[in-house]
Amino acid sequence: MEKSVLGKAGEDLAAIFLKRKGYGILDRNFRRKFGEIDIVARAPDGTLVFVEVKTLKNYGPEGLKPEDNLSSAKLRKFKRICEGYVASNEDHVNEKKGWRMDLICVEIPREDWNYEDLTKIEKDCVIRHYENI
Repeated sequence: MEKSVLGKAGEDLAAIFLKRKGYGILDRNFRRKFGEIDIVARAPDGTLVFVEVKTLKNYGPEGLKPEDNLSSAKLRKFKRICEGYVASNEDHVNEKKGWRMDLICVEIPREDWNYEDLTKIEKDCVIRHYENI
């Protein structure tokens, strides 16, 4: 399975997860020449939230987690694009709540999954949400 298909599945599952937690999705795959924001959302308390999604199929090598794929260099790049988004979309930021960067990690446990069956595997997935990384 292509890495891009796995990544899109993880992002879709993360968006579903956020919506169920009361978040509003404002944008997906916001791209600029120096990076991308997977999900831009509004938290239930009004905070603007930038979400980086990391996805792995967890039937592979033991001990490897999606979190392991967020290096300090990737985190700096993510922060830079978030700051750029805020600078060009100041009206999206609630002055009292501000903005934050979150990480959502998705582990897809089944080897036989396919993108068209996301709703079937969603209940088997492990999703971890780290706020304000």
